[in-house]
Amino acid sequence: MIVNAAMSVDGKIALPGGRAVRLSNEEDSRRVHRLRAKADAILVGIGTVLADDPKLTVKPEYARGRNPLRVVLDSDGKTPAEAHVLDGTVPTLVVTSVACERVFPHAEVLRLGDEEVDLGRLLDHLAKRGVRTVLVEGGSTVIWSFLRHGLADELKVFVSSQILGGRSAPTLVGGEGVTSVADSTRLRLDRTRRLGDGVLLEYSVMR
Repeated sequence: MIVNAAMSVDGKIALPGGRAVRLSNEEDSRRVHRLRAKADAILVGIGTVLADDPKLTVKPEYARGRNPLRVVLDSDGKTPAEAHVLDGTVPTLVVTSVACERVFPHAEVLRLGDEEVDLGRLLDHLAKRGVRTVLVEGGSTVIWSFLRHGLADELKVFVSSQILGGRSAPTLVGGEGVTSVADSTRLRLDRTRRLGDGVLLEYSVMR
């Protein structure tokens, strides 16, 4: 399972208040779409859908390949009916809690977990349907959840040559965080690569 994200030099992934901002340059966009083309599924949380309304598809001008399954974590069923992920062009799975009764146009619904989506059960479900490579593209709370539960294998972070600042601007990893350094997620830096005016950091998640 791969976590992929772009952030500013000061670790922000959006503007203050969570407003969307483009951080990937042309070279990184090409890399991301090639990564998508190799994945079996792309996963995001409802926060990313509401803030960015992503298509989560492979742009043919950047890469060749099929569009992977789109997976949206949406415990309370907040995905707008007009969202791009519900446009019917690509198979989409919306994952909610068992308490959510909403159905979505042009999407399959899977209900897992009482209040929050059970990520372990979700990955088991995806594996049973032949999904081997899951690409997690955010947001910060979703990234935290996968790292906290030890479910991520790789972390790829593009660092843009920008500084955004802002106390309310979300960082790469959100959630409640750890209370001790001993509980932190340990990474091994495998490779660095310059992409235009930014740099790509590629890590393995230590067990």
